[in-house]
Amino acid sequence: MDTKAIEYHVRGILKAIGENPDREGLRETPRRVAKMYEEVLAGTQYSNHEIAEMFGKTFAVADSESRSAVVMKDISVFSYCEHHMALMYDIKVNIAYIPCGRVLGLSKIARICDMAAKRLQLQERLGQDIVEILSEAAGTQDIGVRIIGSHSCMTARGIKNVSAQTVTKTFRGAFKTDIQLQNLLEENK
Repeated sequence: MDTKAIEYHVRGILKAIGENPDREGLRETPRRVAKMYEEVLAGTQYSNHEIAEMFGKTFAVADSESRSAVVMKDISVFSYCEHHMALMYDIKVNIAYIPCGRVLGLSKIARICDMAAKRLQLQERLGQDIVEILSEAAGTQDIGVRIIGSHSCMTARGIKNVSAQTVTKTFRGAFKTDIQLQNLLEENK
């Protein structure tokens, strides 16, 4: 990531909106914004395959255990909308998958969600990215992801509907047709 270019352009934005980038409160803002982008958009540096390799630590399970669904709910992430570069917040990710002889370390599931979200994203694509990464990392096609979140491009600008939330669901393998598996992703089930 070219942090010097980000600094330069943030300084230009400050001027364009009528601010003085040399005043005390703004002098360090371009550097701080560049550092923030480097952190919150770290996922742009990696492909889905690379994220699967980074967080693909698995453990063998017995055959009798491997067909039971693993469910993890309320994984908190945030992202930035690629249309307005606006914050997507209060995002909760629910994941369920059926292991195929191996299970992912639980922290790896949350890390996959976090890194996939650290990109300019669409919520719909975020679900697809998580499914793709989990499929490769866990070695299974049977995955469901449910994401619910708020988008400041809806809540703080435009329509300014502060209570609006977006729900997306992405299914692969058995989750595409099995309603019982899909229900594992719902809030209170």
